[in-house]
Amino acid sequence: MSRNFRDTLNKQLKNPEFKAEYEALEVEYQIINTMLKARQNKNMTQEQLSEITGIDQADISRLEKGTANPSLRTLKRIASGMDMKIKIEFIEQ
Repeated sequence: MSRNFRDTLNKQLKNPEFKAEYEALEVEYQIINTMLKARQNKNMTQEQLSEITGIDQADISRLEKGTANPSLRTLKRIASGMDMKIKIEFIEQ
């Protein structure tokens, strides 16, 4: 994350409404980031992952951009396509 982005974000997080919305989206961003990093660490393109999983490349792109909400079933297919499993935890707040 660039310094300018982090500074701007820190300023915006002082606004309670912005902070609440940002925190509400945190899990979605974590999923997106984890999925993207896993694919990149496997040196796979979206097209390669699409071929393995049968999920349309455009749908994978939308998931990675955060413009689509994946089902747990879809996340399992993506993880399996990268020879991985999904781990979900419930943690205390």
